[in-house]
Amino acid sequence: MGQILSDVTDVLNYNDSKHTANTKRKQILREMSADEATKTNLIKKALASQRAKYGADGVNGDNMTTGAVLKRIKDETSEPYDTKRRANLTKLKSIKKSDSTSLLKKLLKHFDDLVA
Repeated sequence: MGQILSDVTDVLNYNDSKHTANTKRKQILREMSADEATKTNLIKKALASQRAKYGADGVNGDNMTTGAVLKRIKDETSEPYDTKRRANLTKLKSIKKSDSTSLLKKLLKHFDDLVA
């Protein structure tokens, strides 16, 4: 009897949990998109200022050391955003995993796919 009650509760709460999971996914994807745009702009600014500094010093971009320095600046600038991106991907995976934990939820998910 307890399992039936649990299953009925799962069915009744299924749409709410599905909506919540979709909302969380969309929010995480929006944050990832905004972070990627911020990272790109930050890297462009850091590289442009470094190139300007090198240009003022008379160094051209053909030098191997210059390329290494610019790569280091790019890597250092993007590191926090890459770390955050990996964390967000982990969150997305956990949302997906928690979304279909029981057999009943898996069946309901396939039912939604068939009906839609």
